[in-house]
Amino acid sequence: MGGGIYTKAADVGADLVGKVEAGIPEDDPRNPATIADNVGDNVGDVAGMGADLFGSYVATILATMVLGREITVTDNFGGLSPIILPMLIAGLGIIFSMIGTLFVRVSEGGNVQAALNMGNWSSVALTAIASYFVIDWLMPETLNLRGYEFTSMGIFWAVIIGLIVGTLISIITEYYTAMGKKPVMSIVQQSSTGAATNIISGLSVGMMSTALPIIVLAAGIVFSYSVAGLYGVAIAAAGMMATTAMQLAIDAFGPIADNAGGIAEMSELPKEVRERTDILDAVGNTTAATGKGFAIASAALTSLALFAAFVGISGISTIDLYKAPVLAGLFIGGMIPFVFSALAISAVGRAAMAMVQEVRRQFREIPGIMEGTGKPEYDKCVAISTKAAIREMMLPGAIALIVPLIIGFGLRGVFEEVSSAEILGGVLAGVTVAGVLMAIFQSNAAGPGTTPKSHLRKA
Repeated sequence: MGGGIYTKAADVGADLVGKVEAGIPEDDPRNPATIADNVGDNVGDVAGMGADLFGSYVATILATMVLGREITVTDNFGGLSPIILPMLIAGLGIIFSMIGTLFVRVSEGGNVQAALNMGNWSSVALTAIASYFVIDWLMPETLNLRGYEFTSMGIFWAVIIGLIVGTLISIITEYYTAMGKKPVMSIVQQSSTGAATNIISGLSVGMMSTALPIIVLAAGIVFSYSVAGLYGVAIAAAGMMATTAMQLAIDAFGPIADNAGGIAEMSELPKEVRERTDILDAVGNTTAATGKGFAIASAALTSLALFAAFVGISGISTIDLYKAPVLAGLFIGGMIPFVFSALAISAVGRAAMAMVQEVRRQFREIPGIMEGTGKPEYDKCVAISTKAAIREMMLPGAIALIVPLIIGFGLRGVFEEVSSAEILGGVLAGVTVAGVLMAIFQSNAAGPGTTPKSHLRKA
């Protein structure tokens, strides 16, 4: 989250003063915020996304291990095979992600997105094939978790379902954010009549884009549960997260291309160099959106796996929405992603305002910046983004940490007919559903707005 605040504050501040007010190109070395802008691409889209995916990656493995310890099996591994399996699949996924990079090849004038997809699909296919042999070797024929009996082949099909869900989410996200696709072109057409119709169209596309991913996620949950119970849902998430390394590599394509364009502009290279990097940057925005879609889908399945682990550890058997405190918890949980997002957006706004004021000050007080004879104070802008990112992420982060503690421990013994753990279950359910929908909407609504730069110029 800190990375997101950093990069957007620098981006907005640099563009508002540099491009809009001063009329200089993006990444022009005369803009004091241009270094902060380029650094922000890496802080947000590489470090930030890496932290996000790594969090889901580890949480998925741990949740599956927690559920695996409840499975009673007798095998050559001392009954630990359901606990070992998610770690083994994750390890294989790293190896196959490295192999998948060898399939990424682009010829002169070739399709960059297709080349990246080839590497992604290759790593997914190799993970699927290897999972069959690993599960057949490691897992006993039949298993039982909380009274639900399933087979080792059921676990394999759950892994396949997880891989399919991740692949479909990537395809759907690409459709809603890629150049030349109907959703983006509809936004491009409506952008020709001004900012108002651009915003209306973008909001509409973002809201509509939640339908297909949610249907895919719901189907993945149902089918993975049907073949291997709650352990199947968790191992499906582990299967999806197995190729996290490849997803991070694809996501990093965007900031690398964006930085290349910035370096070309600041180095005053020929115009055609920036035109080429702009094409790569447009593809990079789509890959970034695809990476976010994957992160959202993995977080959704991971949340369900963690939810199942929470139910088992807390000792509750059901979460009864007919009980008023539980229903109240569901609504409170649904509210939290909205408050969290509002705090994040307002944080970006405040940091961007500070950036704008600093850039204006430098244009006003440092002589010769616009003529190229004066040197901007780039470090001042970097410091603004850095301090704002660290300061502004504290309150939203605190909400995510404190609310479960308040509900889980603060309401213990308050209601006779319901436990605090069951109320907390309602809160977690509300957070998960509202959070996934909000995340998909925000990611896809923002993606088309930044992707078709060349199309918007033509319009």
